[in-house]
Amino acid sequence: MQKEDSITNDGIIHVLPADIANKIAAGEVVQRPASVIKELLDNAIDAGASSIKVYLQNSGRTLIQVDDNGCGMSKSDIPNCFLRHATSKITSVDDLYAIRTLGFRGEAMASIASVAQVSLKTKRMEDESGYIYEVWGDEVKRFEPAATENGTSISIRNLFYNVPARRAFLKTDATEFRHCIIVFQQMALTNPRIEFEMFADGEVVYRLPSQSLEDRIVLIFGKQYKASLIPLDETAGFVRISGYLVDPKLTKKTRGEQFLFVNGRPIMHRHLTHVILEQYKNWVRDSEFPFFAIFYEVDPTVVDVNVHPSKMEIKFEDERTVSMLTKSVVRRALNERYSVPEMHFPRHDDDFYEPFPTGSHADVGVSTSGQPVHKIPSRINFDSSGGARGRSAQDLYGDIPSERGGSGRYELDHLDFESISGAADRPERERAVGFWQLHNAYIITQTRTGLCVIDQHAAHKRIIYERALNSIDSGLPSTQQLLFPQTLQLSASDYADLKNVLPDLLRMGFDISLMSGFSAVINGVPADIALGDEKSLIESIIHQYQGFSSSLKLESREKLSLALATKTAMPRGKKLSQLEMETLIDQLFACNQPYLEPLRKPTITYIPLDEIRSRFRSTQ
Repeated sequence: MQKEDSITNDGIIHVLPADIANKIAAGEVVQRPASVIKELLDNAIDAGASSIKVYLQNSGRTLIQVDDNGCGMSKSDIPNCFLRHATSKITSVDDLYAIRTLGFRGEAMASIASVAQVSLKTKRMEDESGYIYEVWGDEVKRFEPAATENGTSISIRNLFYNVPARRAFLKTDATEFRHCIIVFQQMALTNPRIEFEMFADGEVVYRLPSQSLEDRIVLIFGKQYKASLIPLDETAGFVRISGYLVDPKLTKKTRGEQFLFVNGRPIMHRHLTHVILEQYKNWVRDSEFPFFAIFYEVDPTVVDVNVHPSKMEIKFEDERTVSMLTKSVVRRALNERYSVPEMHFPRHDDDFYEPFPTGSHADVGVSTSGQPVHKIPSRINFDSSGGARGRSAQDLYGDIPSERGGSGRYELDHLDFESISGAADRPERERAVGFWQLHNAYIITQTRTGLCVIDQHAAHKRIIYERALNSIDSGLPSTQQLLFPQTLQLSASDYADLKNVLPDLLRMGFDISLMSGFSAVINGVPADIALGDEKSLIESIIHQYQGFSSSLKLESREKLSLALATKTAMPRGKKLSQLEMETLIDQLFACNQPYLEPLRKPTITYIPLDEIRSRFRSTQ
């Protein structure tokens, strides 16, 4: 047989250079500063550290440093830890099915080093001196003995300095810092016996001693959790579930305080999270999210943690059993703490629907002969089931003159709203029947060519939104001082967001002073806001702002104004007087965009007279 010639690379497929391959791998592992913190904390915990410190500058863009007192590394281990697929965690294929450590892939340090300037100092307890190792984008800059403490200190500077396109995709400092906080909280919760400290731009964010899980939750999230934690601890079959739920009254408007752990590893599991939140549905609204920290302990052989490079997603061998057990444990704990019977109410399209009385004394009259006579309502609204509900025309409409004509087209820009916006200038006799409230949610009035319906909640939201924007832009707020200032205790992430938006809040008319220990003092609020629970108001604004930051592409001042409007706008279901309806409409038509609320939903709808007439024509 003739010997084959050696293969020459004359095609289009070729092996990528190591630096490009590492940058591609970094895209899977290192997505933002929080990803780096997670990988470094994983390594510190796996090294047996009992004390870990995290330092950040510019939310991790400029510097991420993690110091631990773990086992350290030898001289030969140091360069090897920056090689791809180099790890101390696994030695055989069988180890993949019994993983008990946090890190194991051997890709993290190589990926980080390819997109940042890395400096590592490490020393083992048995060694006389340690070493310093510096690598920038896969290029070794320094490797020599150095005086350092036992353990390891890793500094990551200028993340994505050599991949500017990736750096441009990072979010604002506040958003990136929030992600860093969440990662830190995850690791601190699952390792309460380890001392953790976190510093951001020279300021202390967290200082957590070795403590119980309950005490750690209270120290991280606030003293209000102390009396509101609901413990879990149950074992069934191959899984043990433990941890804590929280009182439903401590819910927030945004996600972020829902934690799941499997064998000490923080995970994301959408189905289990959904199952847990579903058990809260009798106590919270759909837009509210309670805190929980739930730990699953299972045999490593029945769970696969090797399904995603970030190691945040896992797969149970028996997902159904874990799901059913979770549902049972959480439901039982909540029902035992807050025993409330389930109640079922009829569903209607309008949450504020209030059916007209049928068969009541109001519907029954008396004839001249003294016999009861059932009244027939002047206006009948037939529902899908063929039933009818009604009130007298006088009660619903008053003396409305009949009109003819009308284009039958819905064109807001060409509508004549002079009769609406000029209501306050009319004689009192005319104004008395100018507006009607439907189900305490909508304001109805007639125009020359039809019927106008205004959503009172959406209209008020538009008014508050524009008023807040104008205050921020003009910098001339009107503030009402509180007789008794209120102290607000916040979580670290909420405090960081408050600090970030405080200048705009001050321009809106709030008077807030930042204090130490994640607290703030509320001295005053805008003059047009009703006094009440100011602490709840500020917390809600922060949580709404956080939610808008992740879902809406708006400027910071717009998101803040929208958060204020969402929280303080009058609700549907509030009964208004004639004067209140007139004032609301006058203020609405003084806005720059009266026809849309801030999220582009309509505030006004118009029903042409022709359309109304068509509904009364014979179908035969």
